[in-house]
Amino acid sequence: MKLFGNLKVIDNEIHLGKYSMSYLKEKYGTPLYIADEDFFRENIRKFKNSFKSKKFNTNILYASKALLNKYIANVVCEEDILIDAVSGGEIYTILNSRMSADKIYFHGNNKLKKELEFAVDSGVGKIVIDNTSEINKLEAILKEKKKKQKVLIRLNPGIDAHTHEYITTSKNDSKFGLSIFSDDIFDIIERVANSKYFELLGFHAHIGSQVFREESFFSEAEEMINFIKKVSDKGIRIEELNLGGGFGVYYTSEDSPFELEGFLKRYIKKIEELLEENNLKLKTLTIEPGRSLISNAGHTLYTAEIIKKTYGGKNFIFIDGSMNDNIRPALYGAKYEASIANKFNDNLEEVYTIAGKCCESGDIIIRDIMLPKVEEEDLILVSSTGAYNYSMSSNYNRIERPAMIFVSDEIKVAVKRETYEDLMRNDL
Repeated sequence: MKLFGNLKVIDNEIHLGKYSMSYLKEKYGTPLYIADEDFFRENIRKFKNSFKSKKFNTNILYASKALLNKYIANVVCEEDILIDAVSGGEIYTILNSRMSADKIYFHGNNKLKKELEFAVDSGVGKIVIDNTSEINKLEAILKEKKKKQKVLIRLNPGIDAHTHEYITTSKNDSKFGLSIFSDDIFDIIERVANSKYFELLGFHAHIGSQVFREESFFSEAEEMINFIKKVSDKGIRIEELNLGGGFGVYYTSEDSPFELEGFLKRYIKKIEELLEENNLKLKTLTIEPGRSLISNAGHTLYTAEIIKKTYGGKNFIFIDGSMNDNIRPALYGAKYEASIANKFNDNLEEVYTIAGKCCESGDIIIRDIMLPKVEEEDLILVSSTGAYNYSMSSNYNRIERPAMIFVSDEIKVAVKRETYEDLMRNDL
């Protein structure tokens, strides 16, 4: 298992900073979401320091759907970057942190009327319009409230990001955004630009997640800047280009992410060149990393409850967690690395499948992983679970969600462990 950030091995046991996994289990229980706060902050600063230009302003926007709670929103605020939201609930969570509403970008392909009203009433900085129906809905809300809203339009440049179909967002049949190839695209843009209820700042695009090819991002930038040139030639000023995120990260040895700091500098240079070639100027360039900030800074600690060998010869480790706290393997075949946290350097002896406690055959976290001999009560650490684990968690089978801690010099509980009472809270 690859060790990220402040993970290290002391006396054959994984530690995060000065805290052993045994200590974390004893103090906070398992399953347990563990976030390396210092590494998360370090990742933010790498983006801020590498994504800079002397020709336009640059924004780093944390894609909060990867992992959001009040604590992490406060960390994002302290690191002085922006944040996005894709639902009223995410907006509400962010507003209950120290983040100010004007630093929020509101995304989503199907924003409900109540969500748009909440965003407008709360003073959300920018709303990213996805479709013509949303234009009508939002314009009517603004007219009623006698307000004007800063907006971007989400565009689909038709780039194949070469990633899993579930996390591809920019092909021509994607549910997100308006195609730049649509016959009526310029009419739609002109309508937004000419509305007295909108302040059209620019465009947004996002080609997908877990993208490992730099060329995909360069192609996206080229398509979008060429399109901005066409729009500008029609007399519409575009100040901001938001190119989304999707920068691939390491989960297993099958993944080959590019080195981000170098890429971001090349990305800026490429965009500067494209703008110069088209005789264009931008006021602001924005990107939206989420997974690439938090994924490798998060891990999940489990206890091995039962070791079972089937009649067919398969070795199972039944952990105290489940697909409830990590749905990604069941949802789209995501793969992870893991180790026995209290036997890290022991010889690899057996092939195991790590399975959860849900009443589902598909409740598998990792298939066919070589590990030292596992015994009941051993600690299993699954790495790089920071993104889309807690945020996609559920109470299936009426199982309580785990606690989440952020570890630095001190440990802060960001999310309490759920109780049986929590499971019944909304039942009548």
